[in-house]
Amino acid sequence: MDKHIELSYCCFEAFKVLAKNYLDLESHKLFARIDNLLEETKMTPADVAENLMPKSAEEDGEACLVRLIKALEEAKAKAEEEARVKAKEEAKAKAEEEAKVKAEEQEKLKVEKEKEANGKEGIEINGVVKENG
Repeated sequence: MDKHIELSYCCFEAFKVLAKNYLDLESHKLFARIDNLLEETKMTPADVAENLMPKSAEEDGEACLVRLIKALEEAKAKAEEEARVKAKEEAKAKAEEEAKVKAEEQEKLKVEKEKEANGKEGIEINGVVKENG
């Protein structure tokens, strides 16, 4: 059996808990920047924790926070690019739909004009022109 659990993205309060657990930091000058980026970016708590974990014994808390900031900025840039591409695709699809509607309207007008012309001049059937109506 599969079980799906929907988890929210990491907020600043969750980040502070992770920073305390992984880095033993309750505050830092970089927290304000991280707070802003977390509001603008969707990142899971697991991804935040991965960036907060020291990769070596020499790595301090600030280095981990800088790595997290870099990851958040990259995620933000990627999301912005995806939004630009999506907007461009939607604009293209809208333009194509408008062109299709316009072409259909023009074809409809052409057919109506042809019907009108046939009504005035008559219709040719087997080489004989008959008045319409």
